[in-house]
Amino acid sequence: MSLASSLDRYVDGSSPVHALDARVKLLLALATILALALIPPGQALALAAVAALLWWTVLRAEVGLGAIMGRAVVALPFALVAVTLVFSRPGTPLFQVSLGALTLTATDNGLVAFATVVVKSWLSVQTALLLATTTHVTDLLYALRALRLPRVMVAILSFAYRYLFVLVDEAERLLRARACRAAALPGRRAGGSLTWRAAVLGRMVGTLFIRAYERSERIYVAMLARGFTGELRTLRARPLSTTERGILLVGLAGLAGIVLLANWR
Repeated sequence: MSLASSLDRYVDGSSPVHALDARVKLLLALATILALALIPPGQALALAAVAALLWWTVLRAEVGLGAIMGRAVVALPFALVAVTLVFSRPGTPLFQVSLGALTLTATDNGLVAFATVVVKSWLSVQTALLLATTTHVTDLLYALRALRLPRVMVAILSFAYRYLFVLVDEAERLLRARACRAAALPGRRAGGSLTWRAAVLGRMVGTLFIRAYERSERIYVAMLARGFTGELRTLRARPLSTTERGILLVGLAGLAGIVLLANWR
């Protein structure tokens, strides 16, 4: 599998989640991430409720719960930035960490807050992955435009998605050309010294930039010749059905109920 093809996470399927309108899925995904952000630290039942709803949807989508959970682990290293909460939140001391003349004291409230951030990040990435694997990018773009996102932003996202694959293919061709011209000598790595590699990489980046610039000029002229005004159009535009409206309302109401109960004092 090439790098370009691996960038697209969409998995074709015929599940009810795949068939659901992209506008509904986008709104529910955003609502889920917002609900996770609004749940206070330590509300394990609320997090479990959101996780249960999310994982049930993943199972209905038939895209592999284990795969979604595994890919979402990529968020955990970024969540580790919140490790300072363990030592900055007041609470019952648990243990101490000595860093030279500095002594940090971990508290129970800090540990709970840190664990909550990690779980929220993990579930949020799973939500985004579920949306990406069950909704084609073009449908997402039409959903964004239907939700009144400025057409310039939608057009930029559309072209970025379309020509990212072209740019990656161009870079792969340059890499193959370098590999074909970098013979390996006995006892030495292929491609020469580090200085040689850096020089070749610099030329490759420059070549890639020039080719991308020239291609963008040709694309711009072709767009003007075809009367493109910046508006993405589709023949599949339709109002939401009663079932889709019901699913959206029930989903939003359920998430709102979880947040209200979690914040109830």
